[in-house]
Parts: sequence; C-alpha cells; structure tokens
Amino acid sequence: MADRRRPAATPAPGAGGPAGWPAPEGRHREIHAPRPSVPRSFQSRLAIAFVAVATVTLGLITPVIINRLDDFFRQQEEQALRLHAYATAIVLERFVADEVTDAPVVSVADGKPQLNPEVSALLNDRKLLELAANDVAQADVKVTFGTAHADATGVMVPDPDPSLAFSAAFTGTPGQGQARDSSISSATQPLISSNAVQAWSIEVELSNPYTSRASTIASITGLLLAMALVAAAIAVLVALFVAHRFATPVVRLTEASRRVAEGDLTARVNTEAESGTLELQALSEQFNTMASRLEQSVEIIRRDRDRSRDFLADVSHELRTPIAAMHTFIELLQGPAGRDPAARQEFLESSATQLDRLDWMAQNLLDLSKLDSGLVLLDLRPEDVRGTIESAVEQHHAVAARKGITLTTSLPDRPLRIAHDVPRVGQVVGNLVGNALKFTERGGEVRVSAAATPEGGARIEVTDTGVGIHPAELPHIFDRFYRGSQANEARGTGSGLGLSIVKSIVDMHRGTIEVESRVGRGSRFVVVLPRDPEARPSRAPGPPPADSPRMVDDSSSAAGRV
Repeated sequence: MADRRRPAATPAPGAGGPAGWPAPEGRHREIHAPRPSVPRSFQSRLAIAFVAVATVTLGLITPVIINRLDDFFRQQEEQALRLHAYATAIVLERFVADEVTDAPVVSVADGKPQLNPEVSALLNDRKLLELAANDVAQADVKVTFGTAHADATGVMVPDPDPSLAFSAAFTGTPGQGQARDSSISSATQPLISSNAVQAWSIEVELSNPYTSRASTIASITGLLLAMALVAAAIAVLVALFVAHRFATPVVRLTEASRRVAEGDLTARVNTEAESGTLELQALSEQFNTMASRLEQSVEIIRRDRDRSRDFLADVSHELRTPIAAMHTFIELLQGPAGRDPAARQEFLESSATQLDRLDWMAQNLLDLSKLDSGLVLLDLRPEDVRGTIESAVEQHHAVAARKGITLTTSLPDRPLRIAHDVPRVGQVVGNLVGNALKFTERGGEVRVSAAATPEGGARIEVTDTGVGIHPAELPHIFDRFYRGSQANEARGTGSGLGLSIVKSIVDMHRGTIEVESRVGRGSRFVVVLPRDPEARPSRAPGPPPADSPRMVDDSSSAAGRV
C-alpha cells in the first residue's frame, strides 16, 4: 500500500516550535528579523539606555542653565551700568561745580536756555567727556544739562534740555574678555546740584557698554560641554558596571536553567556571590528552591517507578504460586488420581483454597491501588470508636476459639468520639487482630485496648504473645508482599499486603502507627488517631517519616509478621 501521508513542510527559520518543529496547524505567525542596529543583549541595551538617559538629561538641562545664567549676568551688567552712570554723573557734577561757583550754570536768554561759557568750554574740550567715558563709564556717554524746579511736594525735579547735550564715545582699550554689548539697556542717571546762584541739573546716559557677559557665557558653555562629555564618559563606565551587575545573575540563572533543561537537576545558582539586587537574589533563591523540589519530585518518581516495577514483579510471583498449584491439581485430576474419589476431593479442596487466596489477594491489591491513587475518600463521622473496635474484634472470636487463643477487649467506660471512617478503621483493627492471631500459638493471648489521648484523639493497641518479629525484619514489615526472611506456614498463607493496607489507612487519617516487638515474647501495635483529621495540615504522599512507624526490639532470634 502506498504511503498517503503528506510530507512535512520545512519550517521557515524562526517559525514553529523549538528545534525546528513545525508550527501548529492553523496558526501563522509573522516573524520579523531583529534590526542589526539594535543590540540583542540585555547588558548592551541597559548600558545604552543608561547613557541615553544621561545624555538627554544633560541636553535638556544645559540650555536651561545657560539661559538662566545669561539672564543673571544681564541683570548684573545692567545694575553695574547704572552704578557707572551714577559715578559718571558725580564726577562731571564735581568738575562743573568747581569750575562755576558764583555764576549760573544754566541761564535763560530770549526764552532759550544757555550753558555757562566756562562749562561749555570745559565740555567742548572733550577731554573731560572722554575721560569719563573711558575710565569711569566704560561706555558711550551722553550728558544733558538743564535747570531744576520744585514740584508740588517741594522735591527738586530736573529739567534737562536736549539742546544742552554733549556726548562722547568710548575710545579706550576694553578689558580682557570685554566686548560691546548692545543687548544691555542704556542707563540714565539724573543729578541735581546747586551753587550760590541757582539749582541746576545734569543727566548722564550710558549706552553700548563693554561687558564680559558674552565671554563669560561662552566660557561657562564650554565648561558645561566639557563636563557633559566627562559625565557621558562616567555614565558609560557606570552603565557598563551596573549592566554587568544586573546581567551577571541573569546569565547565571540562564546557565543553570540550561543545565536543568539538559537533565542536570543538581544545577544551582550561587546566591552568596555579591552580585545583583535583592530582587535578583530572591529570584535566584526561588530558582534554587524550584530546582530542589524538582529534583525531589523526580527522585520520588524514580523511586515510585522502581517500586512499581518491584510491585509488578511481586504481584507476578504471588499470582504464579496459586496458579501453578491449581495447574498441577488439574493435571493430576486429569490423570489416574482423578478416578480416586479421596484424591479428587483433596485436590478440589486445595484448588478452592488457592482460589480463595487469589480472591483475597485481588481484593487487597484493589484496596491498595485505590488508597495509593487517592480514589478512596474517607467518610469521616464523629462517632464512638469503641463500637468500631468491638465490631472488628467480634469477627475474629470464632478464629480465636478454634485456635485456642484468648481474645480480650479493654475499652474505656466513657464514649471515645473522634472523626473517623468506620469501615476503614474497622479494617485496620481487623487486620491487626487477624495478624496477631496468625502468629500466636495455641494457649496464647491477644489483647485489644483503647484509650483517649491528651489531644482528644484515640489510642488503639493490639498486643499478642506470639513469636515476635526479628530485628532485621522490623523496617520492612509494612512493605508490600513482605513476609520475613524465614518462611513458615503462617507466612505462607498470607498475601503480604495486610500491614501495607493498615499503614495507608492510618496515614489517610493523619495518624501514626508504632510497633514494639520482642522475639519469642510477642508484639504490640499502637495506632494513634487524631480527633479530627481535617483539622491538621495534610501531608503530601511519599515515603513515611524516619520516625514513623517506630519499631522497638531487643532480640536476635528470627520471626515474622504479615
């Protein structure tokens, strides 16, 4: 027959699942290749982002700083210009006052103001104005003379006359770093003076001063640019250091994850190294916790797998024995022995015994399977456990009487009420009592007692005077199909599952079971059940704790327990 299967399409690079698996049918994703200019590593991206933030911050702050400094220096220069204007007015007023002492400085003739000729000669000489412009004002100077009068409040007010104006430009050598600064507003300073004849006024206006504002701003701008470059270099170094501190734990986590993915469940992250933040350290610790739990889970799964294999082998061995016996009986019945009524009756009775053993074993295996898989839900009811114990013991009185064993029960007078599953606890008591009867010789005694615990639970004890348990066998008595190292008739008739079922039921009730045994002097099984199993924290299924069940022995002779 021809192969009608369609050939699998070769997936595009980057499409589908890992390791080139084809993409799920019906799902299409468009994969964009990363741009070559964009770094792919977290460390590079973090460094670039850090440098970009520092650069943008400096780029936004620098113009603001320069603008604020420019306003500040402009205000300082305008204030200095006003001071120079005042100083220039004082100087010129002193010169004029010394030149004219007993004559009017400004007079009016034919309705026109006239300046004193001596003052005009002094100002027209221009040496005085050039001196004031170059040495005092350091700016262009304009001087206007006029009269002065008192206003309504009696304050003298100047009356400068534009026709009596004189000016001089700055012709000196500016200071280092100074230049004409036309952006500085001109400063005007009026001054009123008087002599013995009249009150007169002088007004000084300074413009186009020489200032160092532009050179100062340029120097500060250059300094800021240099600082910005140094800050950018420092930002690069800090960014690389910080990115390395951030990326190193991530790289370690990635490496540990890769090792775990490859099957090395012992891979851990070193949390003691001084690297990374608290969050990354917490993530590393959580990863180690996860890896430890994963390792424990895998180990439990492996143990369960090995235990399942051993269990299947034990089941096969246990089933093979009765089946082989029945097969032998059938072959004998098919031969000459089948014509002998006595032999036929014996073989049929033996076959019935083997069938009962198979049925008992199948039932026990079914119970264990349900208990292990969690399919059995306890029907917890707050009832008197005394009735449960009495019912379980009552079923074994006939066996005890037939074997000549004394079976006694000692229960408290008051009700012993705990939350428990009546059939399951009855099964525990029944298995323990049946086990005790099996290993107790004729004339022996089996005692069943119960008492309340200080916590409000119940303590059930099953004590016998049987053969006891060998110390080497104590750790294995709750294992499935375990009957002891020395086979005897009692061991051979059991399934090796009774105590395993007892242990499972006790664990489901969040209780404990302890064993004390002395070879040749008997054994005592102690079961402690809590008052309310649901009120205690549940325990995950797995191997029993190291201290439960507790087993005590002080003998070296051999015995066994099913």
